Amino acid sequence: GADVVDVGGESTRPGAEETGIPLELGRVVPVIERIRREDSEVAISVDTRHSEVARAAVEAGADMVNDVSGGTHDPDMLPTVARLGVPMVIMHMRGNPKTMQSLTNYENDDDGAGGGVLVEAVARELVRRSAAAEAAGVPRWLQVVDPGIGFAKDVDGNLALLNGADALRRRCGDLPILFGPSRKGFIGKVAGEADPEERDWGTAAACLACLRDDRNGRDDGEACTMFRVHNVKAVKQAVLVYEAIRNAK
Repeated sequence: GADVVDVGGESTRPGAEETGIPLELGRVVPVIERIRREDSEVAISVDTRHSEVARAAVEAGADMVNDVSGGTHDPDMLPTVARLGVPMVIMHMRGNPKTMQSLTNYENDDDGAGGGVLVEAVARELVRRSAAAEAAGVPRWLQVVDPGIGFAKDVDGNLALLNGADALRRRCGDLPILFGPSRKGFIGKVAGEADPEERDWGTAAACLACLRDDRNGRDDGEACTMFRVHNVKAVKQAVLVYEAIRNAK
């Protein structure tokens, strides 16, 4: 099964409108409370951009905060997570869910990066957010970074990030990295599959692609630390078989 259950009350799909905080709280807190009543051991993550929701969720039993804005949407998020003393997933995104798919051009990013170096641009922005979190009181050992597959990325950008997972982790100072390609639109476009629920095979392939670490000229490590997926059983089986093949003598 899953090591962490991620609970969210706001849609962040492309084009989504912002959910009001009272509605988000009403969706998230009761679910976390019920999970915690039924299982005192399972790790729970709250997927939110709002510090008020993060605080209430942790008080209800959540163990970590997963912010798709990397702490940029709510200026109180980083200090709130610091006070709570819990791990934080810092994701890369530009704009917001309503505008992000108009911000997929990285050729003129503020560091002068040209096309073909999206991995470098995303890594620089993640390093900045990591530093901001640390300055706010969230230590590096409580940070996980996420390149934001499907968030302000086009098909080619998503593929480049998956293909460059090992380079991305190195450029982020070997911070733990979470990838969330599950059922995303780029899989549908590559595979010609309109139904998200039929994209689990493509999801498994995307996950396996970002496991390899070729920094020593051979695949002897794992560039990715965590996956956020819908079909846990399918991806876990694929990863176990991949690792068995890779480690075979």
